[in-house]
Amino acid sequence: MKMTRREMCLLLPGAMLPAAVARAKNSGQSESLASGAFAFETLTPHTAASGAQTREALKGKLATGESLETHATTLPAGAMPHPPHHHVHSEMFLIREGNLELTVNGKTYRLGPGAIGFVRSNEEHGVKNVGTTPANYFVVEMGPGVG
Repeated sequence: MKMTRREMCLLLPGAMLPAAVARAKNSGQSESLASGAFAFETLTPHTAASGAQTREALKGKLATGESLETHATTLPAGAMPHPPHHHVHSEMFLIREGNLELTVNGKTYRLGPGAIGFVRSNEEHGVKNVGTTPANYFVVEMGPGVG
């Protein structure tokens, strides 16, 4: 059976696939975050100058290669954890208690208990506790530059 160069080139990516799959299997699971559970009371608190208290839960890579970091934050009434900023990774805010104001590129969103806020890569954003009680929320950071 004769094959043209064009037909051979079309088959080349498929011929390389088994090696790529083997590399992914060998490098993924052993270096990725392990499955588990993280009780809030077992997480070590760290207090910033703003009064924000954070507890890191997860930090590392997923089996599929993405970087991930998750922490719980308690933010005093009227406080901001830090000034507005931007970075290459995306962030998600999951509100447990209290009321936050999330500002993304100048647009403000009010987040109460059960609300979720999302900020995509490189957009300027900041959060502020606009309530009269501490706000408790989780931050999930994903993508390049996490950690």
